[in-house]
Amino acid sequence: MIITLRAKKNNVYVIGLSALALWIGGCSSEKPGLGKTSELPPAPEIASGYRADMVPVHATRHMAAAANPLATAAGQQMLRKGGSAIDAAIAMQAVLTLVEPQASGIGGGAFIMYWDGHKVQAFDGRETAPAGADKRMFLDAAGKPVAFTDAQIGGLSVGVPGVLRALQMAHEQHGKLPWNELFEPAIRLASEGFPVSARLHSQIVADKFIAQSPALAKYLLTEQGQPLPVGTVLKNPQLARTLQAIADRGVEAFYQGAIAQAMVEQVNSHPNPGSLSLADISGYRAKERHPVCGDYKQWRVCGMPPPSSGGVAVLQTLGILDALQRRSAALDLATMPPVGLQPSATAVHLMAEAERLAYADRALYLADSDFVPVNVKGLTDKNYLQSRATLIGDKSMGRADAGTPPGINLALAPDRSPLRISTSQIAAVDDQGGAISMTTSVESAFGSHVMSNGFILNNQLTDFSFIPDENGQPVANRIEPGKRPRSSMAPTLVFDRKSGELVATVGSPGGSQIIEYVNKAVVGLLDWKLNPQDAIGLPNFGSRNVATEVEAGRVSPALVQALKDRGHEVSAIEMTSGTQIIIRDETGWAAGADPRREGTALGD
Repeated sequence: MIITLRAKKNNVYVIGLSALALWIGGCSSEKPGLGKTSELPPAPEIASGYRADMVPVHATRHMAAAANPLATAAGQQMLRKGGSAIDAAIAMQAVLTLVEPQASGIGGGAFIMYWDGHKVQAFDGRETAPAGADKRMFLDAAGKPVAFTDAQIGGLSVGVPGVLRALQMAHEQHGKLPWNELFEPAIRLASEGFPVSARLHSQIVADKFIAQSPALAKYLLTEQGQPLPVGTVLKNPQLARTLQAIADRGVEAFYQGAIAQAMVEQVNSHPNPGSLSLADISGYRAKERHPVCGDYKQWRVCGMPPPSSGGVAVLQTLGILDALQRRSAALDLATMPPVGLQPSATAVHLMAEAERLAYADRALYLADSDFVPVNVKGLTDKNYLQSRATLIGDKSMGRADAGTPPGINLALAPDRSPLRISTSQIAAVDDQGGAISMTTSVESAFGSHVMSNGFILNNQLTDFSFIPDENGQPVANRIEPGKRPRSSMAPTLVFDRKSGELVATVGSPGGSQIIEYVNKAVVGLLDWKLNPQDAIGLPNFGSRNVATEVEAGRVSPALVQALKDRGHEVSAIEMTSGTQIIIRDETGWAAGADPRREGTALGD
């Protein structure tokens, strides 16, 4: 049954039956604000070299992995004290706020998948739209979407930060160490300084808007207006004071009082102002949600539910691949491992086609389930995914249409918001058998470029659809006050179906490409039996229901030609993942970090 969503009044949907055919994002050749559909925005963070000499890290007791060596060391320090995985994650997040300001920080949000040794939990720290947000706020006077950077830069794009509330919620349930101890490494680094890394330097060089943002320019540029050189010792006393207040007084020091007031003033006084209020900030609440879990061969895979699309899309992709492999032994991915870390054309074909189908559903159905009914059960139904798998043949389908999963569905218009995000991934396993996969973000590189009390505020409101409705149909991911924008973040936990034992914690940054990166990593680990470092290092590939994407400079001309022979439009692009993996092995734990960024793993 297809239902037309007419309106929402007093949080109740008024609906009526409709036979109107559904259509998906990308069914036309143009996307407002994006140009041709084959011209998707580039990777959200530029590459900073490829570290080809990386090898897996092994440990017997515990492991931490993060996007910067200083953050990883902070996580390891907490684990060595007997801390839990959430303790390690809090310490790593605090350090990342300092050393990786372009990607994550306490001014943003996060999704957390947690395993305490007995149950899986999902903690939602996604940002929310202020009460003053309006569905037409990213449209110009003519009703057309504004340019992405016109929306991004300034207070207009800032959502209420949620990461600290989510970390607090998880720590209250699973923390082993005192809250204030977890901020000590970050406070020390902020006070004493840390050397600007090559990656941070390259991000500063690439960002032309820093010079136009006074506080950010003062922090990241020299007196002559040049990017801080690699190795410059960078101190952030304002952030040290902010973190000390949070350490001493808890998250209320952030969500109430002077820190909150400063955020409001910075956002609303910007030349491109927003509508953030003290009530918005103090009223923010993290949420514990039901994880989305599904079977893939002998494993159980669990991910983040809406407002993230990542968990559903990964399960859909794996479910479609599982159906294909049940249909024919010739389609079993386990029989087509990479050769010299070069994926086979057949494997890329099958995974890209499965992802087209998942991304088609994502564009139409997925949004904040507190505002729009999301048919997660239908979208992940095994019979539905089997029917979707029948659409995959020897040749590429080119562009997939959204399906009609069982149950009640809404007749909606597609989300056409720009596909950009800047993110970071944290993973840890502890001595008590706990594990975490946490993806944390400020959205685009350097977020809104609004800096307050030493940290950067997010621009997550640009993750909403700029266009609220089309042809009389609402977009599920349209802007509404208090709503959380849809995300692609896909922190993932993998278990053995028979024993229930944790197998791996996986996740990556990378915007709408996150789903591709996580799918590749999971298949690499489970089907191809790659160690975690090789699974990450495998060239990235996939499809977001446009061209089939392959990582530029890392796949052979023969692979590209083989895909073209199957009818694929192939786009060689920068695919700067930042995947972190920890997997159980015969030594205890093995971990890998993405060679495309500066992440590391440390264990004991």
